[in-house]
Amino acid sequence: MSVPRLRLFGPAAEAAGTRGDEVPGTSVDEVLGAARARYGDEFSKVAAICRVWVNGDAAEPEAALKDSDEVVLLPPVSGG
Repeated sequence: MSVPRLRLFGPAAEAAGTRGDEVPGTSVDEVLGAARARYGDEFSKVAAICRVWVNGDAAEPEAALKDSDEVVLLPPVSGG
């Protein structure tokens, strides 16, 4: 099983209590599922509205991952 690096920002980091972690999974969906189980309901709510990037590119849930990959959750940005 791969263990990519998960990086969190803003409300996602606050809900998880960390800005980064190693989370097992061979796809974006598996990593996010493991992170939701690890960090709980508040994190799950925030993660549901975040954009997901892998190694600097937008990623779909079924995207395959390996150990060296970096999965980033970016919450929506507000302001004006």
